[in-house]
Amino acid sequence: MVVTYEKRGNIGLFTLDRPEARNAVSHEVSTELESHLDDFESDDSMWVGILAANGPVFSAGADLKSVSSGKGIETPKGGFAGLVRYPRSKPLIAAVDGPALAGGLEIVLSCDLVVASSAATFGIPEVKRSLIAGAGGLFRLPAAVARNVAMELALTGDPISADRAFQLGLVNALCEPGSVVEAATELANRIAVNAPVAVRESRKVVLETHGKSDEDGWDITREHFRVVVKTEDFKEGPLAFVEKRDPVWKGR
Repeated sequence: MVVTYEKRGNIGLFTLDRPEARNAVSHEVSTELESHLDDFESDDSMWVGILAANGPVFSAGADLKSVSSGKGIETPKGGFAGLVRYPRSKPLIAAVDGPALAGGLEIVLSCDLVVASSAATFGIPEVKRSLIAGAGGLFRLPAAVARNVAMELALTGDPISADRAFQLGLVNALCEPGSVVEAATELANRIAVNAPVAVRESRKVVLETHGKSDEDGWDITREHFRVVVKTEDFKEGPLAFVEKRDPVWKGR
């Protein structure tokens, strides 16, 4: 097993577990992570996910040994790592406690939020090997940071520190090395106290309206608001407020 999955209340913890190979993405990593994502997405009790890694490196990207052996490192559904094209509906937080390079950064960019320790670095060094970042990095990075910064990373191949990534808005929260899962769990808990369907529909609106006009934004917002209005939790929220108690969400 090279990817583990653990349920912690309403939070699912995925962990890349190939520290001896710098958590490089092999055929096995992609298939196992996708399988765990299938379980996570189909489980109504799971509301938020965290993706972490064992060892001093979050992920060094593609496992070239796996590629050279003829084993594909992409899955038909999720693509690279079984994740970068996976049709997720629930929030996923990257917990980065070391270098996230090449495909490793593309894994991070596939997540919705990022918590990083001061030991983390981020980069897409593919041009140093006459390659390009082909798992979403070249269009997801300029959506996450300023265009010129994304261009700098893409053309130089040089990494940036966790502190600079935080200042640029790529990272949501910084923490000390060794505490990244704990810090990511704190963020996940801040999400999990909210109505699950409203969270998922809000996530969709943010993603679907990026780069769109205000007119499109209104239409997309109305579309997803209709979904929330039909849920049992839509009634529970105002009722709990009136009764001065914490809401009890059902996720439906």
